[in-house]
Amino acid sequence: MLRLTSGRLGSLLARRPIAALTTSNRVRMESQQSHEVVETVDMSRPLYYDRLDTPLPDKPYIDILSDADKSLKQKEKGPWSQLTNEEKITLYRLMFYQTYAEMKEPTGEWKTVVGGIFFFLGFTGLVVWWQRIYVYPPHPRTIDEDWQAMQLQRMLDMRVNPVQGFSAKWDYEKGQWK
Repeated sequence: MLRLTSGRLGSLLARRPIAALTTSNRVRMESQQSHEVVETVDMSRPLYYDRLDTPLPDKPYIDILSDADKSLKQKEKGPWSQLTNEEKITLYRLMFYQTYAEMKEPTGEWKTVVGGIFFFLGFTGLVVWWQRIYVYPPHPRTIDEDWQAMQLQRMLDMRVNPVQGFSAKWDYEKGQWK
């Protein structure tokens, strides 16, 4: 059974509130195994994401606007007939990273999956082949066709199960199957 000493338990309990109460984006997690800086994501703030099932993300794709973008946003508040197609596309790209057509575009991920499947099937085949050669014992002699033919002849000579079995289907006078 595992036991925690009171000092170890106290140190574990003391570390939890410190990590939970931090509000910065970077938290320095100190442990016995790792001394790296860990990125944390504040899930209470709105995030940008492209998803087919959610048409409007929580926040726009580009938060910090340049002067040209700010003037374009002011122009957006006016009549849209005065905007050019390039300006409309720029406004769209400020709000969204991808269009629905770009999100639905097929990726090449299936090739990686199929390649991985074939790799593991090939590796499994090599393992089975190696086991047949080096691990399994040789086949017993009773599997050979000659042995099976001799065993069948022996059973016919002994007239095994003459009513409904082998011997019933063998013609002893002609020496062939009925």
